[in-house]
Amino acid sequence: MYLAVKNVIPTNNYNLILTFENGERRQFDMNPYLNTGIFKELRDISKFQTVRVSFDSIEWDNEADWDPEVLYKNSIKMAE
Repeated sequence: MYLAVKNVIPTNNYNLILTFENGERRQFDMNPYLNTGIFKELRDISKFQTVRVSFDSIEWDNEADWDPEVLYKNSIKMAE
């Protein structure tokens, strides 16, 4: 079972602040992925900022998306 993403906030340094359905806030660093496939388009900060919650995960205007399990597993829990 996975936790759904309920909120996403993009930062200016290509990180995502994610809130999951359990209330946990986690930080996901997109920098390692910005030279791969469709994610290359997100190096344009204005495109990166188009991220939004889509169903249980996140999506950008260019239709790039992530599995919520990957987001949770590869993110770092933020201090409360």
